[in-house]
Amino acid sequence: MIVTLVPDGPVPPFEQLRAQILDQVRTGTLPVGTRLPTVRALAEELGIAPNTVARAYRELEHDGVLETRGRNGTFVTAFGDAAQRRVQEAAAEYAATVRRLGVDPDEALRLAASALRG
Repeated sequence: MIVTLVPDGPVPPFEQLRAQILDQVRTGTLPVGTRLPTVRALAEELGIAPNTVARAYRELEHDGVLETRGRNGTFVTAFGDAAQRRVQEAAAEYAATVRRLGVDPDEALRLAASALRG
């Protein structure tokens, strides 16, 4: 796993780490079943606090990208299914909110597309 952090950049280190791991999982650089370095080992390698690595791992675990197997370590999961399920749930929740507020569906789609573009 290759991670490059910009310590004084505008994006916090935990978010840089989270995004880079996620990207490597999505591209297959980190395939399903890959065991990641321990929190302490990766923190030492990157020269950052262990809590920073732990936070990135926790967020990725919450998103279904990683799973911690106790003393056996942290591993890449079959991310696609979990991610797809979460996005579908979020879309259903958004659609329910749009209907409840009486927002025109075309306007809601325009707003969602705009948000996705950043």
